[in-house]
Amino acid sequence: MPHTVREKTKLLNRTRRLRGQIEALERALSEEDDCSKILHQIVAARGAINGLLTQVIEGVIREHLLDETSHTLEAKQHDAEELISALKTYIK
Repeated sequence: MPHTVREKTKLLNRTRRLRGQIEALERALSEEDDCSKILHQIVAARGAINGLLTQVIEGVIREHLLDETSHTLEAKQHDAEELISALKTYIK
C-alpha cells in the first residue's frame, strides 16, 4: 500500500496537508487564539484524517478485494478481515 506512484503521491499530499493543519492548530493553541478558531482547526484536521482514511480504505478494497486477478480467495479473506478489524478499532 499504496500500489501505484500516483496513489502514493496523493496519499503523501494528503498527509502534508494534514501536517499543515496540525501545525496551524498548534500555533492557535500556543497563541491562545479564540476558541472558535481552535475548534475550526480541530474540525479541519479531523476532516483531513477522515479523508486520508477513506482514500486508504478505498485503495484496500479496490486493490485487495475487488481485483480478481491479483489475489487468491484466502488472501482476499485475510485482507477483508484485516480491514474489518481496522474499521472496528477506528469506529470505537
